[in-house]
Amino acid sequence: MISIIIPTLNESEAIRPCLADLQGYRHHGHEIIVVDGGSIDDTIAQAQELCDHIITARKGRSKQMNTGAAIAQGDILLFLHADTKLPTNAETLIHEGTLKHSWGHFKIRIDGKQRLFRIIETLMNWRSRLSHIATGDQALFIRHPLFKDIHGFPEIAIMEDIAISKRLKSTGHRPFFITSPAITSCRRWQQRGILRTIVLMWYLRLAYYLGSHPATLAKKYL
Repeated sequence: MISIIIPTLNESEAIRPCLADLQGYRHHGHEIIVVDGGSIDDTIAQAQELCDHIITARKGRSKQMNTGAAIAQGDILLFLHADTKLPTNAETLIHEGTLKHSWGHFKIRIDGKQRLFRIIETLMNWRSRLSHIATGDQALFIRHPLFKDIHGFPEIAIMEDIAISKRLKSTGHRPFFITSPAITSCRRWQQRGILRTIVLMWYLRLAYYLGSHPATLAKKYL
């Protein structure tokens, strides 16, 4: 059984299409858990009847995802952003991957048509394969017992995906990289500007690796 955990905050436009796309998982006996961090739009209303559980948690993806994992019944936990779409055969790919691996993530593809997005996604995929560090957009999946063993996501304001990847790597378990891509929205690049977003994200990652506190970095991200 797969528990799909989706953290949300003001995702009224994205959440309903996201959940509609996942109904096949529910029909196959998997569960969908939406964890809202205090939306002021109608995210929760849009999610009604399209998921198995809607719960609230303190704002912050790491806190929300840990809260969702705490009630999850699945053998595998899949953490999915509301603006990311899984490939059609993801269920089979995850099950095949977790036969020999305890965690993994998907190749990423950005849905924008600009050629620069092809470069960005290629670099992101190379980086994740070489470093075994996944980003949240890559739909991280983890066997439930391993998630408990590492005490879940570090509850930090930002960079929780990098932090949990490091925890997982420290266990000696290598990730399974699924080459069928998850499609993620280009909206954050469009909102900030593509080049500006690239510079910002590389700066934040470098600063994090050099020891900057996640709370300080979160202020720059917002």
